[in-house]
Amino acid sequence: MSNIIGIDLGTTFSAAAHIVAGVPQLIALGDERIMPSVVGTLPNGALLIGTPARNQQLLYPDQTIRSIKRKMGQHTQVQLGGRSYLPQEISALILREIKQRAEATLGAPVDRAVITVPAFFSDSARQATQEAGELAGLTVERIINEPTAAALAYGLNRSDERQLVAVYDLGGGTFDVSIIELDSGVVEVRASHGNTQLGGDDFDQRLVTYLAERFEADYGVDPRTDTRAHARLLRAAEAAKIALSTQPFVRVREEFLLTREGKPLHLDVELARIEFEDLIVDLLEGTLESFDAALRDAALSIAELDTVLLVGGSTRIPLVQRMLEEHTQIVPQTAINPDEAVALGAAVQAAIIAGEPLDAILVDVTPHSLGIEVAQWQYGQIVPDRYSVIIQRNTTIPTSRSEVYSALHPNQTAIEIKVYQGEHPIASRNSLLGEFMFEDLRSETPGQPPRVMVQFDFDINGIVRVSAVDRGSGKQASMTVKAARAHRSAAELRARRDELEQLDRADPELLGEWEHGIFGGLLGDANAGSDTALIEGDYEHVTAHSNELDSILRRAHRTLQQTSGIASADLQAAIAAVEDALKRGGQEALEERAEALLDLLYELDDEDE
Repeated sequence: MSNIIGIDLGTTFSAAAHIVAGVPQLIALGDERIMPSVVGTLPNGALLIGTPARNQQLLYPDQTIRSIKRKMGQHTQVQLGGRSYLPQEISALILREIKQRAEATLGAPVDRAVITVPAFFSDSARQATQEAGELAGLTVERIINEPTAAALAYGLNRSDERQLVAVYDLGGGTFDVSIIELDSGVVEVRASHGNTQLGGDDFDQRLVTYLAERFEADYGVDPRTDTRAHARLLRAAEAAKIALSTQPFVRVREEFLLTREGKPLHLDVELARIEFEDLIVDLLEGTLESFDAALRDAALSIAELDTVLLVGGSTRIPLVQRMLEEHTQIVPQTAINPDEAVALGAAVQAAIIAGEPLDAILVDVTPHSLGIEVAQWQYGQIVPDRYSVIIQRNTTIPTSRSEVYSALHPNQTAIEIKVYQGEHPIASRNSLLGEFMFEDLRSETPGQPPRVMVQFDFDINGIVRVSAVDRGSGKQASMTVKAARAHRSAAELRARRDELEQLDRADPELLGEWEHGIFGGLLGDANAGSDTALIEGDYEHVTAHSNELDSILRRAHRTLQQTSGIASADLQAAIAAVEDALKRGGQEALEERAEALLDLLYELDDEDE
């Protein structure tokens, strides 16, 4: 078994896989197959990664970071636990957790990986992903595009017949579509298109806005202004979105979402699937535009496609499947679990690199055009800020392309070379990847401007090396485009990796019961003193200070004064059960009894109405 694993570093969930007896299989990450891509800290500074971090978001939304993938390659920082982190450093914490869990499962060191990225990721975002892997203690053998990885998993051990496949990849935070040709084990990407800022997170936000507006219409207050209420709304919206994939209606209930003058304010909304679809249909129409753009770039029509393959958890939304089928007249396939396909394909590529005997060859493309800024003579005038493309988008990689450019004046001795990525004819409206000054130029021919040959080398990881040669003197200059134009040296990376490794981790033995309380949503207002007791293992004091639980009990006692007969006896028993659990400790029993009490209160409210 190779120690190279495949990793799907996702926006909302991540996964790892390897090859066993020629078949890609997910690596169990502890008790999970896929792990939430969430990082958080407890009030005492202890680090949480994965499900514990996701669960504690309701308690400490300001101490939780999710969807960091959307910021990869940006020159920005996020705050966590009183420290500042670059996006790739948060991703490194996630990758390190995957590495450690995979090692525990496999019983062997894992120090090499193939990591996937959205096909439409910029060069700087790819560089940031590579850096994240290095900070996690991994040698990143290759970075491959997510739809391409899915096609690798899909194409393995398939028939020798040539197929044209559209891979529609809609995940939690990004969208890609790739047109791929499968032929006798060769996976060739013909074209890619997408949007790195579109995914399930955006659907959740549309629902959050809808629910917040309904709440504000009832009570005159926007719950999004309160960080904890906003976090609860976000979790409720995500749960409703998932439920609506299998149910036509869902009831969204958030007890005690806010209080006003001591009075609790509840959210109680019934949401129909058709209402949710109306909220997101315009976003999905944008994915079909990308679908058609990829087909045009591949010089194909919809009629020539054999298969549409669904990848990414958001493709479970029925409207996605329905719109795709109406658009293509092809029933989309989910032969592989949409959440797992990318990681499985990354494992296939990892095995190929490791030299395992798999009948698969990957041929990928660059999703964006690459070029430099030039000036042009037009009607006797110099027009600056023009974009000269050297590598056209959807060119097969790895590739090298070069062009020759002349200086503007015979006596010119220096040229500033600015490297861009994008499709706009005006250079500055594309993404600036890097720049360098080329000096001491010499003319080949007296009286003529110097000429410079610029070459772009695009490697299999989608990373660009730019070089220039002065044809007069033979002098050379080069650069490798770096993420956010602030790439750190090897020594700086090692130092930062050591710092990340020294961060305190929350004791896993103390997390289990604590997570039950947070995930149940009943103990979301424990105070800081209770948190200290929790870390020390004094669980019984946490629930005693829960404002929400106190509110439920107060409400129950008020209702008891207005109730008689059998209902009164049932309510008295439910209250006694909760209070008994409070005295005894025992988180799980308390949560179950509190939920039973809350259900009974709902039933009594419905009877009163």
